[in-house]
Amino acid sequence: MIIIGILLFGMLVGAGAQLILGEAGRGVDWGTALVAGLLGSLLGGMVVSLAAGDGFDLRPSGVLGSLAGALVTTALWRWWRARSA
Repeated sequence: MIIIGILLFGMLVGAGAQLILGEAGRGVDWGTALVAGLLGSLLGGMVVSLAAGDGFDLRPSGVLGSLAGALVTTALWRWWRARSA
C-alpha cells in the first residue's frame, strides 16, 4: 500500500511542477509527471528534509523540497528535449 502512496504522491508533485512551469495549451504529461515527481521527491525532498533536521519523517520541509526537486527535474527535462529537437 505504501508503494501506491509513493507513486501517487510522485505523480501529484510532478503534475504540480508541470502546472507551475506551464506551457500554453498543454495538459499534464503523466509519464513525465511520475518520473519528475519521484526523482524530485527523492533528491529534493531528502536533501531539504535532512538539511532542516527533520530526518525522513513527512514534514512540510520535505514536501516543499519534493516540489522544488520536481520543478528542477521538469525544467531540465524540457531543456534537454528542446535541445535535442
